Amino acid sequence: MILIHCPYCDERRPELEFAYGGEAHIARPVQPADLNDQQWEGYLFIRSNTKGRHHERWRHVHGCGRFFNAVRDTVTDKFETTYKAGEPRK
Repeated sequence: MILIHCPYCDERRPELEFAYGGEAHIARPVQPADLNDQQWEGYLFIRSNTKGRHHERWRHVHGCGRFFNAVRDTVTDKFETTYKAGEPRK
């Protein structure tokens, strides 16, 4: 079982309590309606898909309900660290 630390609840809980939210630190468009098709495709679908150390968004669905960021190794599935949303990349 993988345990994930929620930086808001300050507890390590089973991964079943959490939901993956995609790659972290993606620049979200301020005015999505102003994007052309190619820009919209880039925002929605183009991700780095890193092998190894990867910055991700997670949500503590069955806890505080908040989104946070995590650094996870995609090869070993081990979480290096977690940190609150809005904090700089670690």
